[in-house]
Amino acid sequence: MKYLVDTDWVADYLKGRTQAVSLLRRLAADGLAISILTFGEIYEGILYGQNRPAYEAGFRNFLRSVDVVPLNRQIMRRFAYLRGSLRQSGQMIGDIDLLIAASALHYRLALLTRNVRHFRRIASLEIHEDA
Repeated sequence: MKYLVDTDWVADYLKGRTQAVSLLRRLAADGLAISILTFGEIYEGILYGQNRPAYEAGFRNFLRSVDVVPLNRQIMRRFAYLRGSLRQSGQMIGDIDLLIAASALHYRLALLTRNVRHFRRIASLEIHEDA
């Protein structure tokens, strides 16, 4: 199985937080990926955060060991379905989170996230929880 790593875990990994570094190293054997959206969110943090050169170098190094999965028409259709369904039930979550969830479903990846409360609203999404 492969894992789609959400932005929160990637940010913690880049900050050297022990739990994130340990978990991602352990799961790497099964294969890790990030969404192109996570790429953008992380890069925004690098551009507007402190110590840009160090974090940018760390992110480039991180990208050597993960796939970056793109969006496509099938993902956008799944996003539209999920968004409409959640809107009808009054359970909306943010569009970026919905696109990440649609990507995980499309590529058949378990989502590694700390934002379990939002992502649990998507019944068919497999969420990897690690304390």
